Amino acid sequence: MSLNKQKITIEYKYRGSIALPDTPHAKDIFFRVKQAYANHEKMGVHLLFSRNKLQQLKKYQKGSAEQELLELNFYIEMGAILGFATEDAKKLKASIILVNDTAHTGFNITKRLKLINKKKRSHAKKSYLFWDIENFSSIASIFNDVIEPYAIEDKNIFMAANPDSLYLKRAEWEANLYDYGKTLNSFEFMKCDHGKNVADDLLLEQMQKVKLKNANIFILTFDRELKERFTQEVDKSNNLFILGK
Repeated sequence: MSLNKQKITIEYKYRGSIALPDTPHAKDIFFRVKQAYANHEKMGVHLLFSRNKLQQLKKYQKGSAEQELLELNFYIEMGAILGFATEDAKKLKASIILVNDTAHTGFNITKRLKLINKKKRSHAKKSYLFWDIENFSSIASIFNDVIEPYAIEDKNIFMAANPDSLYLKRAEWEANLYDYGKTLNSFEFMKCDHGKNVADDLLLEQMQKVKLKNANIFILTFDRELKERFTQEVDKSNNLFILGK
């Protein structure tokens, strides 16, 4: 966000101030939305984007529609200040994130997910997922590329997050999970304490407790040490999949 703040005055009454996003259309959007509100016109995302642009935003956007997301956040913030509904903007924002998140990280997962503990995959009866959600929060791609193809049951999905990440990201995670009819509590979700590698320790402890054999095990983390610890601890009968470089 730019530090350039605009005062919102409606009918000579000061309603608050808002920082303009650093986009080419920010000022135009500000005055358009303010004018529409003052004139008691219908509020909505049509004030931000043309009909053609709204159609484009339903598909993958180069640059992840970064500027459009800034403008949507700006509009939602104006709604909070002035007291008008912004549900359509929130839905559009979630849709843009879902589409672009899937396009980006779906590709990355399929390219980077590798069998790490043997050359050839052996027969497996069930699949399990150990997921450090604060390090790898792309929910759409994980469902599309791991959970659904391998039919991983909710009870076999272990998640961990520290308190700070949970406070900042829980609403976003829950919103994305909602598209799949889930919440964090649908799974074996663990809230960690503060401290170094606590999430990693919990995930490893869970794998050790369930004593898996003849299973597909997916560990989703960018933490190199955790990958090594899982590799050392896993039973040889399992297929261990880790995100490689």
